[in-house]
Amino acid sequence: MDDPYQNNVPQQQEGGGETYPNYGEGQGQADGYGYQSDYPQQDEDARSDATEGGEGEEQMYEGEYQNVPHPDEIKAARRAARAEARRKAKEADLEGEEEELPEQYECIMEDCGHGRFQWQLFTVLGLALMGDGVECFVVGFVLPSAEKDMCLSNAEKGMLGLLVYVAMMVGAVVWGGLADKLGRRQCLLYALTINCIFSFLSSFAQGYGFFLFFRMCAGIGIGGSIPIVYAYFSEFLQMDKRGEHLSWLCMFWMCGGLYASFTAWGIIPHYGWGFSIGTEIQFHSWRVYVLVTLLPSLAALVGLFFMPESPRYLLENGRHDEAWMILRNMHDTNWRAKGEPERVFAVSQIKTPETQDDEFIEIQSATGTAFQRFTVRHVTLIKQVMKNVMSLTAPELRLTALFLAIIWFTMSFSYTGLSVWFPDMVKMMQFEEYESKTKLFHREKVERFHFNFTLANQLHKEGEYLHDRFTNIEMKSVKFEDSLFENCYFEDVRSTSTYFENCTIKNTVFYNTDLWKEKFIDCKMHNNTFMHPKKGCHLNFQEENDILIYMVSFLGSLAVLPGNIVSALFMDKFGRIKIIGASMLASAICSFFLFVCFNQGSLIFFQCLFFAISVAAWNGIEVITVEIFPSAKRGTAFGVLSAISKFAAILSSFIFGKFVNITRIIPIILSFASLVCGGLLSQKLPETRELLLQ
Repeated sequence: MDDPYQNNVPQQQEGGGETYPNYGEGQGQADGYGYQSDYPQQDEDARSDATEGGEGEEQMYEGEYQNVPHPDEIKAARRAARAEARRKAKEADLEGEEEELPEQYECIMEDCGHGRFQWQLFTVLGLALMGDGVECFVVGFVLPSAEKDMCLSNAEKGMLGLLVYVAMMVGAVVWGGLADKLGRRQCLLYALTINCIFSFLSSFAQGYGFFLFFRMCAGIGIGGSIPIVYAYFSEFLQMDKRGEHLSWLCMFWMCGGLYASFTAWGIIPHYGWGFSIGTEIQFHSWRVYVLVTLLPSLAALVGLFFMPESPRYLLENGRHDEAWMILRNMHDTNWRAKGEPERVFAVSQIKTPETQDDEFIEIQSATGTAFQRFTVRHVTLIKQVMKNVMSLTAPELRLTALFLAIIWFTMSFSYTGLSVWFPDMVKMMQFEEYESKTKLFHREKVERFHFNFTLANQLHKEGEYLHDRFTNIEMKSVKFEDSLFENCYFEDVRSTSTYFENCTIKNTVFYNTDLWKEKFIDCKMHNNTFMHPKKGCHLNFQEENDILIYMVSFLGSLAVLPGNIVSALFMDKFGRIKIIGASMLASAICSFFLFVCFNQGSLIFFQCLFFAISVAAWNGIEVITVEIFPSAKRGTAFGVLSAISKFAAILSSFIFGKFVNITRIIPIILSFASLVCGGLLSQKLPETRELLLQ
């Protein structure tokens, strides 16, 4: 039979010198396409530019005299390397049949090339990943304002942050498991839709209960983005492109942090960017910020409607025709963009596994009432997902899954813990500096005086205020202790962190002020009048939203950029294991130097250095997780490991937060130990740089 690729590999005429071998010539069927033997010879119209308009003329490969390998020679070398890998696998008692689909799929990916199609998908999935990055920052940025707007106690604030992470943990397991059964694209559409709807509703929620519920639902939605995105994108990449381009994809998580920090910096401090309807409905600027943060997820959702399902998922589930159409479209899109539209997609048959379970489910679900069919489908789906989760403990995956779980846990524990610890330490240093400048007034007696100016950072002890007027003023961080107020008048007073403790207040009028019950601690009240009080909590953006905190988060996210670039460029050169180990051990050394940070500048510097180094480990961990598990379990495994990392984040945030005002020794030692443990354990994992997607 004639070579079906003869139109793409020009042959020299007899006597014309060296002749390049045909595509796959000299190799067994196992080294080439297993399906091209039945493919008919191409028509004249399908010939490439090499033969069009030049029939009968001698054609020559341009790189022949420049010692540049021919593209077909490169492909042949890759196939030979994979054949050798298969031979070693067979020697290790692995069945050869399991390698047939991975081998064919890798060959198809090579023929389709890497181009416009992958970059379009890269952008869409990157926006979904960016949405996850934003979600991790939103609650932390809005809490200082939301706690005033909704009068949140410390317990309620802690519960809000905790339950959002728990929701993301649940979402990772649920959507990761469903992605292996329902499809990557379909589950990502559902997850992003849930996130967009409930993020939108949370911005209008006036009560704490509704706000908490909506943020939890939004967290469940966006929690599925990480496991689905990496599994989805990896199945459109050939082996020698996976490490680099999955690492580039990780940059979108950094972009999410930058976007969240920058928009918070630009929106939340502007109190006037909102509106109110009566006294019940308030829409302050922090709610505008919540709306703006859902834009990356919304953009990803729109873009995803134009993206196809993963052909690898379709092939694993016996949907050959759909997969073939998607692969052909990818092939044509890439080669048209490269200026070679005449290239023909030469694949005719792809071997697919048996899907007897799915056929049995379809037979069952086609009988009975609508409710019975619904029940059969969904109960069976749940059983399949649970079975997939339990299969991760199978003997061939058990040890690898355990090592990866420990590495995910240790990395997330240290990274998230220090991410919380850095801003809290900066706040504590700011507070200590501010407190050191507090003005003390002791036993002052003020009579018939008109206070019409701002009182800030003051402590008044055992004072007497008789017939005084406090009108149209702000009180910021003011405290009155053991003082007497008699026949005084307060009007249009706005206060932040202002309290009256153990004071005696007699015959005093409070008109249109926010001085209410929570402001008076163990005070004796006699014959006082409260008119038009501003009950509840009220915002003061000059105090509660310090620009430095946004800048710290922004710089921390920006510092990830060089680490992302370096890891992407060297991921395929040095391998995943070396990148993970070197990054985690270097991050451990960096965290140890936090002992010498005694001011805000040095702390911010080491925060940026830590993030820049540790991001390479994150990239390597995510790449190796995609490559090490088979396609039928890839989303499930990634979801479970992502959930473990969220649990570690919850645990470390709680532990590190408790020691902010006590000591820095415990957080630093815990971070150092966990990073060293994870870095050393990573060397026990198998290298997946040259591994086909199983």
